[in-house]
Amino acid sequence: MKILITTEWYTPTVNGVITSIINLKEILTKMGHEVRVLTLSDKENVQVCDEQGLYTMSSYGIGKIYPGARFAFTMDEEVLSHILQWSPDIIHTQCEFSTFRIARRISEILNVPLVHTYHTVYEDYTHYFSPNKKWGKKAVGLFSKKVLNHAETVIAPTKKVEQLLKGYKVSQPIQVIPTGLDLVKFSQIVEQDEIKAFRRSLSIPDDCSVLVSVGRVAKEKNLEEIIYYLSRLQDPSLRLVIVGDGPYRSTLEEYVDKMGVRQYVHFVGMVEPSKIPVYYKLGDVFVSASTSETQGLSYIEALASGTLALCRKDDCLIGVIQDGENGFQYTNFEEFQTSLYTLLSEFKYNEAQKKAAQNKIEETYSIEAFGKQVEAVYLDAVRNYSHQHVFSI
Repeated sequence: MKILITTEWYTPTVNGVITSIINLKEILTKMGHEVRVLTLSDKENVQVCDEQGLYTMSSYGIGKIYPGARFAFTMDEEVLSHILQWSPDIIHTQCEFSTFRIARRISEILNVPLVHTYHTVYEDYTHYFSPNKKWGKKAVGLFSKKVLNHAETVIAPTKKVEQLLKGYKVSQPIQVIPTGLDLVKFSQIVEQDEIKAFRRSLSIPDDCSVLVSVGRVAKEKNLEEIIYYLSRLQDPSLRLVIVGDGPYRSTLEEYVDKMGVRQYVHFVGMVEPSKIPVYYKLGDVFVSASTSETQGLSYIEALASGTLALCRKDDCLIGVIQDGENGFQYTNFEEFQTSLYTLLSEFKYNEAQKKAAQNKIEETYSIEAFGKQVEAVYLDAVRNYSHQHVFSI
C-alpha cells in the first residue's frame, strides 16, 4: 500500500506528534508498505521527495498564534505533480491546518480516503490565540467538527481524546489507538557509572533523590505546580531535573528564583535523543503536572525505563498509571507529598515491581501493535471508501 502522511512539523523538531509519525513510518515500512511524508519547511526552497521519502514545502511562521507554528498559503505545483504521479492509496493527516487542506485537495483529485489522527487538545492552548477561554473552547469544538467531517476515520490516541471528540459531536468513526514507541532503548540497562556521571555534571549530591521531567517546556505543561510543591516541601534532599526546552523556559526560570528553589532545580535544555533514556534512569521519580496531554508519551517512556511516575490525575493516564503499581496520580499537594515519599521510601528499590511495570508497558505500547492497528484502519477505510464510491455511481 502507498501511504502519504502529512504534518505541519517534522524532524529535527521534537515533540509527541513527530515521534508518533516517525514510529508509524518506520513500522509501516517494515511491514512492506511504501510511506512518504509531506511537511512544511522554514526555508524558502522546496524538496521533491528526497531519499527518505520526504516532501517539503515553503511556509510562513505564525509564531504569534502558537510558538513554532507555520502556515502555507499554496501548494507547490511541482510537489503536487510528483505526489499525484506517485498516486498514494490513502492519506493519513496528522495536523488540522495547512497540510490538512493540502491533503484534502490530493484526496479529492485522486479519489482516495483520508484518515486523520487528532493529536492535540486545543482547549488547553486557547491562551495562545483567544483572550476569552470560553469562546476559545467553543471555536475549537466547531473547528474540529468541521475539519474531521472530511476524514473517513479518526484515530484518537487515548480514550480522553475520543470522549473529547464525541463532546464536539464529531460524527465520523473514531478508533482509539495508542501511539506505539520503540521501547527497547528505554528498557536497556544503563551502567551506574554513567548515571553517576550525569549526576555529577548537574552537581547533584549522591544522597539526593531526583525528580525528573522530560518534554517541551511550555505554559500548558504546568511545571509551575511541581516547582511550587517543591518550594512547600523545602526538602534539601530533593532535586528537580527539567529535560527539554521551549517558549516558556525563561518565565519558568524566573518563577524558580521567585519561589527561592534555584538550588533544587536544574534546567538541562535540549539533549540528544540517544541520551533521553539515561535522564529517565537518572530520576528516582518521573513527575508531571500537565493536563494538556493527549497521549503522554513521556509517561510511557519513563515507565519503560523502570522509573515510577507521579503525575497529576488526567484521563489520558487511564490504563497507563496504576496507583500503587507503577506510580501514583495526585489531585492536590497533600496527595503529591504522600505519594512522593511513598515512592521514595517503599518503591525506590523494588526492582521486581519496576520490571513488572516495564513489561506491561511494553506489551501495550509496542511499535508493532501500533502498526498493525493503524494498518487495519487503512484497509477498512479503503474498502469502505471504494464501496461508497461504487454505490454513489
